[in-house]
Amino acid sequence: MSAERTLLDKLWAAHEILCREDGTSLLWVDRHLVHEGSHHAFAKLADRKMTVAEPALTFGVVDHYAPTRAGEVAPDIRRMIKTLGKNARAAGIKLFDLHDPAQGIVHVIGPEQGLTLPGMLVNCGDSHTSTHGAFGALAFGVGATEVAHILATQTIWQKRPKTMRITFDGVLGAGVTAKDMALHWIAALGADGAQGYAVEYAGDAVRALSMEGRMTLCNLSIEGGARMGMIAPDDVTFAYLEGRPAAPRGKVWQAALADWHALHSDIGASFDRKEYFDADTIAPTVTWGTSPEEALPITGHVPRDNAAKNIHATLEYMGLEAGMPLSQIAVDQVFIGSCTNGRIEDLRMAAKVLEGRRTVVPGLVSPGSMQVKKQAEEEGLAQIFVQAGLEWAGAGCSMCVGMNGDLVEAGKRCASSTNRNFKGRQGRGARTHLMSPAMVAAAAVTGRLTDVRPLLEGRI
Repeated sequence: MSAERTLLDKLWAAHEILCREDGTSLLWVDRHLVHEGSHHAFAKLADRKMTVAEPALTFGVVDHYAPTRAGEVAPDIRRMIKTLGKNARAAGIKLFDLHDPAQGIVHVIGPEQGLTLPGMLVNCGDSHTSTHGAFGALAFGVGATEVAHILATQTIWQKRPKTMRITFDGVLGAGVTAKDMALHWIAALGADGAQGYAVEYAGDAVRALSMEGRMTLCNLSIEGGARMGMIAPDDVTFAYLEGRPAAPRGKVWQAALADWHALHSDIGASFDRKEYFDADTIAPTVTWGTSPEEALPITGHVPRDNAAKNIHATLEYMGLEAGMPLSQIAVDQVFIGSCTNGRIEDLRMAAKVLEGRRTVVPGLVSPGSMQVKKQAEEEGLAQIFVQAGLEWAGAGCSMCVGMNGDLVEAGKRCASSTNRNFKGRQGRGARTHLMSPAMVAAAAVTGRLTDVRPLLEGRI
């Protein structure tokens, strides 16, 4: 066996307790994040009269059902939030509830609080747990049964995925973001293009990304079918983490840095598959259909039905005509937020587009956490959104999943910075177009899908 190892090799070996004859490994879990949907797992433990094995390593977050706007909270939403609080208190788990100044979306506040660190194994009952892989962590979503197993044992059974390296060489153009990189590769390889793989991102364009951009890229790995996404930590990672509330300090920080510097794929390490993309050629990208793979540069046209792929039903659902320019698609509303694009950098980019301009369609801006909300207000970003005509909301998953009452009406078209454009994702009959926060802002001021680059000239 070659001495050169991939990042996955190193992380897997560090967490493997044993491996069964069928190749399934029992792995130690460093961080377990739970939210409102975890009630089934807590109920399983109660039925078996079991307790949470490592409550200090488990953190509860109110996010999917968190109300983001003033008004009466529906009884079912109130019940879900209350149940999480009851379970967390009974187990002795730290809970970021609605009254916590650090509350927010789990995949935003984990890194923000320093709970997510390089070399960790992070699990959560949510597919976009892959976000945390941006820190050089082994991070993936799990189902309800697995959540219960982790709560009871702080371990998880898992089959080792194959390895894929996706390299982005070159330099991104002005106004092109990590969201565009992700939609670009998913459109090229397909929604199942990375199925069965752990994706490691590499290349100059990836290294040039901020931590916010890296989290966006890893977050969307799931939309390309990957089990997880990851990026080797570097000085950008360490600068982001230093001083975070739960991050190591002093001598422990220095010792951690020494370990973290080794978390990279060795030169000559073997990958099961390699893919390459030229960052210079990537344009602002939008989805036109009902899958993240149905994405094209904003300069493109809605595709036509052909023998290889029948898209008639998709076009009918989306209310589009084959061959029409994407830039002619009118929108009814916009949404900026989510675990994909609800961080401070995302809001800053959108504000650059909106400053001094007025929107022609309504929209909602929901920051990814209360700390992002506070920072955006201190920097004057919130004021820019409101003056432009958008609604400034509280922190939570909001219109990404529509579980808290933030919905897109049937037949309405939304330009959204979220991660999924499935039928009904933002509400029954809703039509969703995925894009970067800057592109959403551009749609807000023009009323249609729009190339943001001219609107950013002289502003970045």
